[in-house]
Amino acid sequence: MSTRLIDLASVIRSKNAGPGELTLDIIFKTREAFDRVVSAGWIDKALIARLYGQREQDVLSVIAFEPAWAIKATLRRPTPSGTVGDTDIYGAQQHAPLLGLVFEHY
Repeated sequence: MSTRLIDLASVIRSKNAGPGELTLDIIFKTREAFDRVVSAGWIDKALIARLYGQREQDVLSVIAFEPAWAIKATLRRPTPSGTVGDTDIYGAQQHAPLLGLVFEHY
C-alpha cells in the first residue's frame, strides 16, 4: 500500500534560513506516522537532493525532532534570497516538491 506525505502531515512548509539557505518543515499528524517515516529513513539527504535537483552535499541537514513529530531539512538555496534571478525572496513557496511525495509499502 502507498501513502502520500500530504495525508500524513498537518504542515508542510518552507522558509528562508538566512539569505543562502532554505528550511523545509514537515509536521506529522500522528506520532505513529512520524515514527514510521523516521524509522524507515524515507526522508534523508539523498531524497531531498533528488526532489530539489541539488547535490547531496548541498543538503546541509535532515533532522527528526521527536517532541514536535517533525522533520526539518535545510539546504543551500541555488539563488540567494533577494538577488537577481530569485523568484521567492522569502522561500515560502519552495515546499511544492514535497507535496507529491508518496511512500510505497507504507
